[in-house]
Amino acid sequence: MGKAFNAKELLDKRYGKEGSESREKFTEDAFSYYFGEIIRNRRKELHLSQEDLAEKVGKKRPYISRIENGEDIRLSNFALLAKALGLSIQINPE
Repeated sequence: MGKAFNAKELLDKRYGKEGSESREKFTEDAFSYYFGEIIRNRRKELHLSQEDLAEKVGKKRPYISRIENGEDIRLSNFALLAKALGLSIQINPE
């Protein structure tokens, strides 16, 4: 059997140590993907098309598609989408 890794070791091995440029890029991409999935899943729960959601927030359908596919999203646009989808955003200290 191969050596077992914990999550931190695995991330360090694949994406570099915490604070490195490659690790920061990975973290940023992971958050963008995660937020995109939240938006997509909630939109589908509400039986909205991308076009419907785009109209609700004053954006174009390709923008919604890009967000759902994990492209970077501005915080102001994330808040706008969250409100349109009936989601709340909560920020807590670590």
